Amino acid sequence: MRVAVYYRNDDVRLEEMPVPKIGRGELLLKVLVCGICGSDVMEWYRIKRAPRVLGHEAVGVVEETGEGVENYAPGDRVFVSHHVPCNTCHYCLRGEHTVCRTLHSTNIEPGGFAEYVRVPAINVDRGLFPIPDEVSNEEGVFIEPLACVLRAQLKLGICPGDTVLILGSGVSGILHAQLARSLGATRIIATDINEHRIRFAERVVDASIDAREDVPSIVRKINDGRAPDHVIVSTSSLPAIKQAFRAVDEGGKILLFAPTPPGVEVPLDLNDLWSRQVTVTTSYAAAPDDLNMALRLIKARQIRVPWMVTHRLGLAETGIGFKLVAEADNSLKVIVEPQQ
Repeated sequence: MRVAVYYRNDDVRLEEMPVPKIGRGELLLKVLVCGICGSDVMEWYRIKRAPRVLGHEAVGVVEETGEGVENYAPGDRVFVSHHVPCNTCHYCLRGEHTVCRTLHSTNIEPGGFAEYVRVPAINVDRGLFPIPDEVSNEEGVFIEPLACVLRAQLKLGICPGDTVLILGSGVSGILHAQLARSLGATRIIATDINEHRIRFAERVVDASIDAREDVPSIVRKINDGRAPDHVIVSTSSLPAIKQAFRAVDEGGKILLFAPTPPGVEVPLDLNDLWSRQVTVTTSYAAAPDDLNMALRLIKARQIRVPWMVTHRLGLAETGIGFKLVAEADNSLKVIVEPQQ
């Protein structure tokens, strides 16, 4: 079968690899579409594990089932989660499924940028989600990123009447805006330094700001003199992270959603955080319940995603897709169709 092998952001090669063999409890998935995630182009993280086949936003149809698989059959259309928790460890029992060591060690083989993938038994058990007829393959690609956004926002407790400031208007930032709206946020403001992404964001937010401006001051003018209740940092930009601490209201919450490379430090005035009673939180990945809820939100059209797809590429063009996502110029969501 054909696979797109990642060596670095500007070196993704189309190669041949044997179709994976499946065992008991496993299944073989024919990949129809797989999205390129912003994390796929975090070269500081990916290159140390290269070469490898990436891709974790995969939708496909079941090609073959192994012995003992009863709930799925060839022809079923599903979304597959690459990371799944054990559901029995200390962290899972506390509801912290994305800290689970099993979640960090599970994966599909070889990755979504391939014509076929082997889905391990544990993923079959708790990481497959049948896609209803009302949801397209392209919409299915957004299940995982939306689930990550959902898990993160549940930590914020957004309420009707709240103002939400989103720093970074890529795919995650726009999903954050839509979800915050569905949770009742009254005013949503987004920033970015990229004019194309600002234009995308303006379809779902109340106001947009060039991130190079004095964002905290402009937000207060827009928001009737008050700072935002919640600031979501959906970019690894250090200036944006610093901006978040200056922008948030007293008693407000900051969500650090996007990771930075290791070793990045930000000086904090701890007395200021304490006296203003600001909460800072983080979030990583998604658990099965988050994925299930994300699918339901997409099916109900509470979160609309087809318009976010800007580029559709065949497997041989995966390298072009990585370039588009890494440059973050006029693209938003880039998807790969491995059968093309």
